[in-house]
Amino acid sequence: MDFLFKFLVIGSAGTGKSCLLHHFIENKFKQESNHTIGVEFGSKVVNVGGRSVKLQIWDTAGQERFRSVTRSYYRGAAGALLVYDITSRETYNALTNWLTDARTLASPNIVILLVGNKKDLEAEREVTFLEASRFAQENELMFLETSALTGENVEEAFLKCSKTILAKIETGELDPERIGSGIQYGDASLRRLNRQQQRRQPDCACKI
Repeated sequence: MDFLFKFLVIGSAGTGKSCLLHHFIENKFKQESNHTIGVEFGSKVVNVGGRSVKLQIWDTAGQERFRSVTRSYYRGAAGALLVYDITSRETYNALTNWLTDARTLASPNIVILLVGNKKDLEAEREVTFLEASRFAQENELMFLETSALTGENVEEAFLKCSKTILAKIETGELDPERIGSGIQYGDASLRRLNRQQQRRQPDCACKI
């Protein structure tokens, strides 16, 4: 395993966050789903650009009364899925608050993907793709619509977020050695190799 990323799944209650996580990990729809109380946890190893990455995913309660509990889990998250329900204007309107929490409490470099869930309920749609896409652009978020029922784009959402984190590590924008980055090396030899490369870089820069 090359890396370990800490992920959050955030958004209002009833948007299907637990169902998304369940489908991603178990590859099937969660038939009976109660509101999450506090925080639930899941993990999965995925292949991202030829690297083996373990995602540690915290699924947070969307209800206001659990907000103080869930906020403590934001610290040091590298990535987040910010979820709303395409059939609920109310969950879409709450996105700005969730986004503020994530950017204030988690890592300032947190990679956030906006997820419009329940794509299978097209007939009941209250939020258009275009509108959400515009919100994502304005707030520098990636965006996908998913269905936890059919599994459409569920894995893609986690992988897209992971690819962006990996790209930021490779460009040096994110440093796994920094406390609170939400990223860890999965392998000690990889950590040593990276340190050696970092030591060599300044020498090269001097010669140019």
